[in-house]
Amino acid sequence: MPIKKKVTKKVTKVTKVAKVVKEKKAPVRKSEPRTMEELLKQTGYNLKGLKKGQLVEGVITDITKKMIVIDIGAKTEGVVIDKEYEAAREMLANMQVGDKVQAYVGSPESERGQILMYLRQAIMAKRWEVFEQALKTGEVLEVYGLEVNKGGIIVRAKGVRGFVPSSQFGREHLGKLPQLLNQSFSVKVIEVDKAKNRLIFSEKAVSEQAALAHQAEALKAVKVGDALEGVVSGIMPFGVFVRAGLKKNLFLEGLVHISEISWEKVENPANFFKAGDKVKVKVIGVDAKSSRLNLSVKQLTPDPWAKLIEKYPEGSKVSGKIVRLAAFGAFVNLEPGVDGLIHISKIPSEKEFKAGQKIDCFVESVDLPHRRMSLSLALLTKPVGYKL
Repeated sequence: MPIKKKVTKKVTKVTKVAKVVKEKKAPVRKSEPRTMEELLKQTGYNLKGLKKGQLVEGVITDITKKMIVIDIGAKTEGVVIDKEYEAAREMLANMQVGDKVQAYVGSPESERGQILMYLRQAIMAKRWEVFEQALKTGEVLEVYGLEVNKGGIIVRAKGVRGFVPSSQFGREHLGKLPQLLNQSFSVKVIEVDKAKNRLIFSEKAVSEQAALAHQAEALKAVKVGDALEGVVSGIMPFGVFVRAGLKKNLFLEGLVHISEISWEKVENPANFFKAGDKVKVKVIGVDAKSSRLNLSVKQLTPDPWAKLIEKYPEGSKVSGKIVRLAAFGAFVNLEPGVDGLIHISKIPSEKEFKAGQKIDCFVESVDLPHRRMSLSLALLTKPVGYKL
């Protein structure tokens, strides 16, 4: 074969190989995206579609005096502003840029093109979970005293309001609750009810933990009929809580029901006692399940009805004071714990009474089992048809 022909064949072969190599190395040209959907598909970015009321998770990217900015992976960042920002401000004390948070979508797009977020509701839901967990574990929490009322102290814990009843404070704080205002103190959670927005704490569960651990021992040391000395730990519309001491560092909680405060009618327990008062009580019941006592104050004093028939025989004339008017008659108090009724049928139509008025009466009858006394007016002249 001639040399010229061989060279031509080699050149042709090299050219073909170079062409193949060039074709392999040439990058594949992609078409330019024409829509947002095509752009997101090429970049692999997942844009979230948002709905009002949707719960989302994000990262705080900025906190200013007027807003909170949260990256939630949407086309723009979410913002917490205006009234919602003010409502959530108290809960942001321990938050900072970079923290993960959950928030609700208030509006996917406002007039300014912003995604408005509701942060407070989501934070509250998360913190209720914290309180429920603390209830299970017995974890000690710090609360801040906000307001004292008749029943105890309203406190703030982790930005949520709760309540510490007077009966849930240790002995050193009884009668001195105002000293805890604007102060931090330790408590344990004893009740959580998110549906009723009810969060109850106990201070004594921390300060008197050792004594409370011996409640079972204390319960064995007391029996019905025992007279004890105690301190009023709380006052409620239905009665008075008393912390009754058995011996040093050994005590039990008890309730003096409103019906066991006095032999006379009690409208408001606060008229008889205040927190911190020392009081003598009688044990009338023991609740082993709750380690609590049912107590009585009045049963340590003589029952005025015990010798009532001897003191107020039928037909005797008595003096008293009208204490209450009802549709069926007037109640007259003769002495503490003893009220009698003048029935409406025994009151002349022209006669008018006022509470606090002193009057003279006759005793018509005494019903000891039902603790009732019927009275009639001591009239100078008896109306026609009037019967004693």
